[in-house]
Amino acid sequence: MTPPPPPSDTVHLNALTDEALAWGLPRRQKVVLVMDLVESVRLMAANEAAVVQRWHAFVQHARAQVLPARHGRHVKSLGDGLLAEFDSAPEAVQAAHELHHYFDDSNRSLPPDQQFHLRAGLNAAQIYVDAIDIYGSGVNLAARVASLAGPGETTVTAEVHDLLTAGLDADLEDLGECYLKHIAQPVRVWRVGPVGPAPVIQQGDATPQDLRPTIAVIPFAAQGGEAGHEMLGEALADEVIAALSRTSELHVISRLSTTVFGQRTQPIADIRHHLGANYVLSGTCRSSQTQVALFVELTDTRSGLVVWAEQLRGQVQGIFLDDDDLIARLVAGITSSVMSSELERGRTQALPTLESHTLLLSAVSLMHRLSRADFERAKAMLDHLAERMPRHPLPHASLAQWHVLKVQQGWATDRQLQARLALDSTRRALDIRPDCAAAMTAEGFVHVNLLRDPDAGMQSYEQALQINPNDSVAWLLKGTLHAFRDEGAAAVADTGRALNLSPLDPLKYFYDSLAATAALAAQDYKLAHTLALRSLRANRTHTSTLRALIVAQAMLGDTVAARETVAQLHQLEPDFSVSSFLAKSASNMSELGQRCAQAFRLVGVSE
Repeated sequence: MTPPPPPSDTVHLNALTDEALAWGLPRRQKVVLVMDLVESVRLMAANEAAVVQRWHAFVQHARAQVLPARHGRHVKSLGDGLLAEFDSAPEAVQAAHELHHYFDDSNRSLPPDQQFHLRAGLNAAQIYVDAIDIYGSGVNLAARVASLAGPGETTVTAEVHDLLTAGLDADLEDLGECYLKHIAQPVRVWRVGPVGPAPVIQQGDATPQDLRPTIAVIPFAAQGGEAGHEMLGEALADEVIAALSRTSELHVISRLSTTVFGQRTQPIADIRHHLGANYVLSGTCRSSQTQVALFVELTDTRSGLVVWAEQLRGQVQGIFLDDDDLIARLVAGITSSVMSSELERGRTQALPTLESHTLLLSAVSLMHRLSRADFERAKAMLDHLAERMPRHPLPHASLAQWHVLKVQQGWATDRQLQARLALDSTRRALDIRPDCAAAMTAEGFVHVNLLRDPDAGMQSYEQALQINPNDSVAWLLKGTLHAFRDEGAAAVADTGRALNLSPLDPLKYFYDSLAATAALAAQDYKLAHTLALRSLRANRTHTSTLRALIVAQAMLGDTVAARETVAQLHQLEPDFSVSSFLAKSASNMSELGQRCAQAFRLVGVSE
């Protein structure tokens, strides 16, 4: 019987099979190098011809100079990747180091968003080899390990690590057990760097790791006005920068960097080029006696379109004495417009073309829209971002929250499964950065709401706040846990602190909703009523807020309004009953839970 023909150069074998042996492919112990271009899709979309030209030159350099000098064989190159094999691990590492530096000279003359940076992964394994390709699971593992590398970094498996001499062949940093896509068990991974007199591996930072859009505030041009007010525009810009810097959703360019643009008319594209800003706030101000009029425009530098414009008035002295809310109104308009713009971009464009901060902001916003379609879109965004930035903890922390909200909205019945998936996400985040406050907060959220372990939840919240005392989400969830423990005063204090830390948060409805629960625990039903109504004005689909409002209305004696709210809740949660509430709520064993159940019975909710 004639054996089947050998595989084409597009076939990769994932397991050792008798058929492969029949094809006669030799197996060799090799060190496999996979390198790829960071954010290649975005770069291609911006200037395909230039990217292809630079990448082609890089591949020719690798094939003609670097790989032969290190006794490596170029196997193939794709549109944004390179595959090579070596007999020696030290030479493979050296080749990776040299290839990383190929683009150094050309990058110096380019803005950050046009620079080329590589990431590399190495694995040693028995693989199948022919004249044109290499095959096997060892090749696939090298590619997966490369996904853990940051820009300019090389990561290696334990099999490569064991073939290197620390301090002689490379500087080695243990990254621990890492989770890889489509691989069930975690893989031990090291990051490697060149040996030097004081070897320190610098984590790649060419691609910004701050997952927030960047805004530049240009000093406002003063037009006419009172004597002595010539510098009013710059002073107002300072106030806006200071206020925006206190928000957690935006990265703000420093005042020293934007001053130069206040005295000249500069195209938006130039400001984006020089400052790397996604948004620019500019405008004019005019003062008259004690009054100031401010006209502002917020421009998206990627499209050049004005996404928000407004004219605001205030008292000159009041602005600087915090007696006037002009700056607060301005900041609220900016943050709201940025979030809306990013969300629209996230909903209308393909995931691969979106910037990382757009993916994260849009995912978090859609996750809290609490419509099923938006909720699932949020999961796809977070999964894509986690794959794009495997060394960033925030996508994994957000995925953990997604699993909790899925249960809370009644879209998942297997609480234990969702808890396991959520904890898997938080552990990945903490593997990446053990001091990530957001991941610790998310872990506490899982322990309290899915595992019914309030002690573990409180420990996670307190650890998060030790790292970041200004983490508003940690304060918010810690306050809610106090409510579940019938500690009303502490609940109101902590949720109030969260509201003070995030007065302009785009997800303010969520803060108001949990603060309403805290007020119920303190038996301050008027406050709970006010907070719940404010939350519902921003988001009428949050079932937890409707439940809090029903309790507040019932306890205030307004049973008619409470029954109307019950009808609204049943439209979103048709099976809502007293027993379903007690089964799902983390407050079911507390006095708060029992008071809520009694309020539901009082207004006719079925048992």
